[in-house]
Amino acid sequence: MKKTTGLDRSKTRNWHPATQAVRGGTWRSEHGETSEALFLTSGYTYDSAEEVAARFAGEAPGMTYSRLQNPTVAMLEERIALMEGAEACRTQATGMAAMTTALLCQLSAGDHIVAAKAAFGSCRWLIDSLCPRFAIETTVVDGRDNDAWEKAIKPNTKVFFFETPANPTMDIVDMKFVCDLAKAHGITTVVDNAFATSALQRPLDFGADVVAYSATKLMEGQGRVLAGAVCGTEKFINDVLLPFQRNTGPNLSPFNAWVVLKGLETLDLRAHRQSENALKVGKFVEGRVPRMLHPGLASHPQHNLAMSQMDACGPIFSFILEDRAQAMAMLNALELVDISNNIGDAVSLCCHPASTTHYGVSAEARADMGVVEGMLRINIGLEDPRDVIADLDQALTRVGL
Repeated sequence: MKKTTGLDRSKTRNWHPATQAVRGGTWRSEHGETSEALFLTSGYTYDSAEEVAARFAGEAPGMTYSRLQNPTVAMLEERIALMEGAEACRTQATGMAAMTTALLCQLSAGDHIVAAKAAFGSCRWLIDSLCPRFAIETTVVDGRDNDAWEKAIKPNTKVFFFETPANPTMDIVDMKFVCDLAKAHGITTVVDNAFATSALQRPLDFGADVVAYSATKLMEGQGRVLAGAVCGTEKFINDVLLPFQRNTGPNLSPFNAWVVLKGLETLDLRAHRQSENALKVGKFVEGRVPRMLHPGLASHPQHNLAMSQMDACGPIFSFILEDRAQAMAMLNALELVDISNNIGDAVSLCCHPASTTHYGVSAEARADMGVVEGMLRINIGLEDPRDVIADLDQALTRVGL
C-alpha cells in the first residue's frame, strides 16, 4: 500500500469491512512506517506568518492545533468514517463526550428532543437533567413502540435519540421505521451504536443521520483507554458539530486514538467471535434463570427485528434473577468472570446495572425502562465459552438456580 492510499476514498470505499478496519485512514510519513505513527504534539510550526494565517482562515491545508487536528487522530477519524459508511467523523475524549457533543451541537433553548427511555444511565441523565437546564424540551418513549415515536412529535421536535440494542434491557428499535419517520418530519436521528459497532450494524444504512459511539467499548476492545466518536455528513460534522467541539474542547488524545486504531484492526474478528460465544453462553443461561434478555435468542420478543438489522447478536446480554440479594450473591460467586461495569472487552465482565451504570437514574426511571433490582448484564469475551459456562454454572448453583 502506498503512503496515502488509506486516505483515498475512491479506493478504500471498495474494500471489504475487515480490510477497511485494518488499512483505512492510514497515512505514512516519509519514514514509511508499517504501524500508524503516534504524533504527541499539542501544536504545529509554520514557515511563515502568511501560512499560519491561511490555515486558520481555512484557505490552506494543514494543521493548527491538536484540539482541532492531529495526524494520529485524523487517521482514526477517517477509518471510523470509512467503516461506518459516513462522509466524516470527529472523535471525542469519551463516549459521553460524543453523546453530549452530538446532541448539544444541534439543540438550542426551545427545541424538543424525543429519546428512547431504555438507555445508558448517563445518556438518560442528558435527557432527564441536562437538556431541561437549557430549556430544551424532552420526551422519553418506549423505543420499541413505533407509534410512540410518531405521537411524540411536536412542531419544535428537532432530534430523535436512541440506542439499539439498548443498555442494559436489550430493547431493539426499528431503525428503518424511526429514521424514515424522522426524515418525513425534518428531524435529525442520532443513534448510539456502541453495543454493535459497524462490524455488526450500520445505522446509516437504515437512514440514520448521525451515529455516536463510546469507542471505549467494542471498538477499542481490551479495556485500555477511553474514546468517543460521532459520524455523519461532512456538512453536519464541519458546520454543526465542529464549531461546538472546537470551542468546548472534548478532543481525543493522540495516544488514545492510536490505541483505538490498533483495536479496530481486530474488531471484525472479535465482534463476531464474541457474538458466537455470547450465543452459546446465552443458550445455557436461558435454561437456568427466571428471565433472559438476549436478542440473539428466539425467545427475545424482537429477535427477528434484531437479526434483520444486525449481522450478529453482539457480545452483551442481560438476565433477571429474583431480587437484588440473589443478583449480588451471584456476582460474588463468580470466579472467572470479572465484576466490572465495562462492556465490549475481550474478557467476560458482569455487573448489576441498578447499582452501577444506572445508579444515577431515578428509581422511577429505572423501573420504567425495566432496569430491575434482580438484573445482571454480562459481556462475553474471547475466553473458551465452555469455561465461562462452567463459571456461571457454579455461580448459579450457589445461589439456588
